[in-house]
Amino acid sequence: MFFRTLCTVVCFLAISILPALGGENCTVCHRIKLTGSHAKLPCLACHLDGSRTLADPAAAWHKASGCTPCHKGYDKLFDKAMTTREPERRFAAGSWGRVDSRFFEKSCDGCHVKGCGDCHGNNGHTLRKPTDRDCLTCHHGYFVGGDYLGMAPREEGGRYQRGPAPYGEPFLKMLPDIHAERGMGCSACHSMRSLIAGEKSARNCRECHRPDPKIIEHGIVAHLKKLECAACHAAWAPQEYGTFFLRFVDSPSREEYDLRTGDREWVKSVYLKKQDLPPLGLNREGKVSPIRPEFIAYLSDIRHDRPLGGENRLLAAQWKAYTPHTIRRGTPFCDACHDDPRRFLLEPPRDRIFELQKDGMTLNSFWDRTGQNVENGSFLPPQRYRAMTSHTPAYKKAYVKKWQQFVNRVDVSSAP
Repeated sequence: MFFRTLCTVVCFLAISILPALGGENCTVCHRIKLTGSHAKLPCLACHLDGSRTLADPAAAWHKASGCTPCHKGYDKLFDKAMTTREPERRFAAGSWGRVDSRFFEKSCDGCHVKGCGDCHGNNGHTLRKPTDRDCLTCHHGYFVGGDYLGMAPREEGGRYQRGPAPYGEPFLKMLPDIHAERGMGCSACHSMRSLIAGEKSARNCRECHRPDPKIIEHGIVAHLKKLECAACHAAWAPQEYGTFFLRFVDSPSREEYDLRTGDREWVKSVYLKKQDLPPLGLNREGKVSPIRPEFIAYLSDIRHDRPLGGENRLLAAQWKAYTPHTIRRGTPFCDACHDDPRRFLLEPPRDRIFELQKDGMTLNSFWDRTGQNVENGSFLPPQRYRAMTSHTPAYKKAYVKKWQQFVNRVDVSSAP
């Protein structure tokens, strides 16, 4: 007791003489050693001053006011979607949040930016520059980022939940983005300046790549004017069809479901996951772009082993135009766009494999746009798709040239 009192007195004495000495004596009590780029800074450079010491200078709740006196403008990061997660909050409020107003906080808040330390190291006294692996702490699974390194979310079934799980989720190994293959990191396209401005990227494809008219697809003017580069060059994309959240209250039947429940009130299951060419629609700029389900959201609220308000209730069927980080030099063949109505959510009934209505899931098909919408764009108008499939003489000529090019590229099995 005497020793504790003595330490307290020493600390107060150190603080009381601080102004007189014109310095600081924080380390009298706090045995802290700084490393990294801030190693030579005094404590109060970040923690403000002795009378109003800021415990966490990098916290998001006060916009990192201990960092921004030196790092000007970085406070704007905390007003952008990466921190606010406004799009996700809005979707959650309009779907599962209609049943539980706190759904987002309970089930979606794992990747919420809490401060500068999320990227620069969780220990504020050992700050370091972020690495790509820091980005993937949040940007993995169904969030764009993991696909850049060829990591695709696996199917939900227990037999698929195997292999490495570096971020808590097993992944299926796919082709990585060619930029990752060539050694480019996230910051090559996503600079701090672009993040502060709330932009998705600091540059677009054509700032580095000039279309080569000798390439058949680049020689078609409509492609260059009306398509995003990723519409042809995205080799694959993670897609999640039918995202179910189930809530069991006083229901012993919960034990009968093969679900990764954890400690959450809500448990998640997915009807189908795919890792192939993404469907196509129109983005905000009116260009043909990859799209995928933001979520096709279903709910089952099980009380006393009975579904409250019906089972598999469809709450939202919303798609999003986006850029898969799976860019490759090659492109799909012409038929993959010009003769594939399913990619544009115009699947004919005769081609359906999944009979959703027979399973009580409301929609005719995941690839039938009826009852669905694109949050930041629209589906391609049917008349425009019909024009694409008309097979004009120009199309036939390009198609034959593409086949000739393909055949001529085939290597012989052995040298003569």
